[in-house]
Amino acid sequence: MSDQGQTTTSVPPQAFWPARLPYAALAGVRTRRMTAIALDLIAITIIFVAVLMVLIVLGIVTFGLTWFLIPPLYPAIALFYNGLTISGWRMATPGMRAMDLEMHTTDGGRVSFLTAAVHAVLFYLSWTILTPLILLVSLISTDKRCLHDIVAGVVVTRRA
Repeated sequence: MSDQGQTTTSVPPQAFWPARLPYAALAGVRTRRMTAIALDLIAITIIFVAVLMVLIVLGIVTFGLTWFLIPPLYPAIALFYNGLTISGWRMATPGMRAMDLEMHTTDGGRVSFLTAAVHAVLFYLSWTILTPLILLVSLISTDKRCLHDIVAGVVVTRRA
């Protein structure tokens, strides 16, 4: 028999990046993430109030036309806050930086703005709809990823 025309491909045994993470990279991640989320929500609220004050003044000048921007303002600020900070060179929101965390894609790369924005949308949707499921998935998964992390293809680790 001849081996001509047959090709073999091999898959690396650990092609999935979080499977190779040391324990120290995941130690205390859940608790730190909860604190980071609280810090980030405070920062987003401060930005929201500042922009809201500007919109209120502009609303008086424009006879209320800019007030139509107020309802989607908080989600838009949160989306850009997460997207810009996580896709930035520090790979973390200010709250995550304060808690010594960073976010990567599952292959170990940097998170793009679009992925970070999708992650934020999934977080806010899942937080309002599926809260118990998020926590259960995080407690069961070996890499401490929440449901929205798995769907977005990211992993949060301690800074090295």
